[in-house]
Amino acid sequence: MRTDFLSDANRENSVPAATHTAVVVGAGFGGLAAALRLAARGVHTTVVDRLGMPGGRAAEFVRHAEGQTFRYDAGPTVLTAPVLFEELFSLLGERLEDHVELMPVKPWYQMQFADGSHLDYGGTTEQIQSEIAKFSQADAAAYPAYLAHSKKLFEKGYEELGTQPFLDWRAMITALPAMARLRADRSVYALTARYFKHEHIRKAFSIQPLLVGGNPFDTTSIYSLIHYLERKWGVWFVRGGMARLVDALVALATRHGVHFLWNAEVAAIEVSNGLASCIRLRDGRTVQADTVVCNADPGYVLTHLLAGPHRKIDAIDRKQYSMSLFVWYFSTNITYPGVAHHTILFGQTYREVLHKIFNTLELPEDLSIYLHRPSATDPTCAPAGHDSFYALVPVPNLRGGIAWEGVAETFKAALQATLAQRALPHLEQHIVDDFYVTPEYFSKELLSPWGAGFSITPTLLQSAGFRFPNRSKTIPNLYFVGAGTHPGAGVPGVMTSAKVVERLMFGSVQ
Repeated sequence: MRTDFLSDANRENSVPAATHTAVVVGAGFGGLAAALRLAARGVHTTVVDRLGMPGGRAAEFVRHAEGQTFRYDAGPTVLTAPVLFEELFSLLGERLEDHVELMPVKPWYQMQFADGSHLDYGGTTEQIQSEIAKFSQADAAAYPAYLAHSKKLFEKGYEELGTQPFLDWRAMITALPAMARLRADRSVYALTARYFKHEHIRKAFSIQPLLVGGNPFDTTSIYSLIHYLERKWGVWFVRGGMARLVDALVALATRHGVHFLWNAEVAAIEVSNGLASCIRLRDGRTVQADTVVCNADPGYVLTHLLAGPHRKIDAIDRKQYSMSLFVWYFSTNITYPGVAHHTILFGQTYREVLHKIFNTLELPEDLSIYLHRPSATDPTCAPAGHDSFYALVPVPNLRGGIAWEGVAETFKAALQATLAQRALPHLEQHIVDDFYVTPEYFSKELLSPWGAGFSITPTLLQSAGFRFPNRSKTIPNLYFVGAGTHPGAGVPGVMTSAKVVERLMFGSVQ
């Protein structure tokens, strides 16, 4: 294992024409994917992370109560493009299936509406049409046309443009005619409304942008490709929890020479002769490298980790950041076998509550909830006779000025009451462990500007060449992966950002 990356002081070094060493800042999915792609290219790579564990938003919380151990996936709950992980193992001569077991999630989501009706979302065309027909025969008949449109968006937005670098808006010119034909100027909701007339169906097929930080009424319809992506590769869960996939990636990287430094917070990216030459840690150590790849939010990097002409103090102010999240993690001493792996509980309103969260930055009273019960797919995710959950509610980011220390307990109580009424009877009697995170967690622990859950929002003017670029405009060996850069948030987008960086560095993707 190489140890000569560390030095006690900064030192000048001439960067060779080819990249021989790299440091990756952040061990989330994007950083791990970048490190593995660099390792496959023969680059000596070090990953540093300010936390004591890998995963970033995909970390794991482990707690002990009443003599039991409870594990909670902190963030992502499913895989929708396992091929991206299969690629990483294949690049290094290994197989994903030898290290983790993927389990199909059925249904993908259960949508529960305020009037008591529900729709099981996912499956074959026939299964989806059957579910839609419970609400509207006309909408069921329109589904194949919607799926065909989603496929076209997938082919253009994901397969063709997803791995292409967009270093500025000018790089988008060649893509504009196709995007215009597909009406990328429409919102996801507007596209959905073109095909479906029943409001419940419109909700069910337009909610996907919330999974990547976008308001369905503002997010470009390009993101309607998510439905076809789910159809193409399915929706999967990792046995033992999503953190087992993180563990497998770290172990893969370690086997192939990647070095990890934990509890190593970056204080600055040092620039010499116009190039990033090393990173300086809070404890004074430096990590030398020919290339720096940041899995930290680009807005945070530009405003906090760079100095002089490279620091952009208004970088965050110029961007619209996503909503944040209130996430309540809890376990019960009984099981709820009738609850699906994923349940989306819609509130009474839709457009109105989203307007509050994204636009007026008000705390919602009409709660819409994403409920995760992994035991529905993998009973080992909770001790015998128990269930472990997380309940996620979109809330305004910290630009709204909400003082969470004063409202969090009241908000949790409202969330608990709603769940008890609509999904988990007598919940208050059976909780054996619980805690929650607010937007302050995303701000302080994950260093996300404004406590955003998904970096910047995926509006048309913050997509592709309008996002933070995958390579610095002023430092040619400084790269970005993760939710804030192209192609965007969500596990497939974050993983694909590492492919974009590989293309920028080497001219192609392996």
